[in-house]
Amino acid sequence: MEHFTPISAAAGGILIGLASALLLYAQGRVLGVSGVLGGAIKRLPGDNGWRWAFLGGLVASGATLFPLAPDWFDTSGAPSVLFVAVAGLLVGYGTRLGNGCTSGHGVCGISRLSQRSMVATGTFMLTGMITALAVRLAGVG
Repeated sequence: MEHFTPISAAAGGILIGLASALLLYAQGRVLGVSGVLGGAIKRLPGDNGWRWAFLGGLVASGATLFPLAPDWFDTSGAPSVLFVAVAGLLVGYGTRLGNGCTSGHGVCGISRLSQRSMVATGTFMLTGMITALAVRLAGVG
């Protein structure tokens, strides 16, 4: 547990929870990043502004923080662009297959007591644990 950061993790969790609650209260929308991106790409009439503002905020926050606190970003051992592109496509396919992403199901779905989200989040977690174990046993990571 050499990279255990409970304070920043708790702060991040609180901010994600607040953003999710605010969007649900103000817009009646569930905050799942894949759904926000999918809706922005579909260009739903009258529903695009907040989506692009949200996505822009994600990019802008990282772009702003990186020069200010580069040690917060671990770039050691960064994979190739091809690896990242393939991984991104697989994640995109998985979010379509699972009818949502980890943020939508894990944060918003479980808080709404959605059984589908509970099953999806359990599946995400189990798959992640199995993958981490396999990578560790293979000596890759």
